[in-house]
Amino acid sequence: MPIYEYLCADCDTRFEKLVRRWGEAVACPACASATVDKQLSVFAVASAPAEAFTGCGAGGCGAGEGACAAPACGLPR
Repeated sequence: MPIYEYLCADCDTRFEKLVRRWGEAVACPACASATVDKQLSVFAVASAPAEAFTGCGAGGCGAGEGACAAPACGLPR
């Protein structure tokens, strides 16, 4: 079930609503108006910067010793 973002045309309140099925009636929680517009939602993805990964050669997982010394490791050196 997706969560949609809405903007009330009467009181300019922005809100989110869990919509169980397409076409479900949505009312503003602030003024109970049914004149709401679905907004374009954007999602965000965050990841660690490339320099945060140390790799085997920089002491990441054994400093190139043991399993990291094997070519099957696959981590950058």
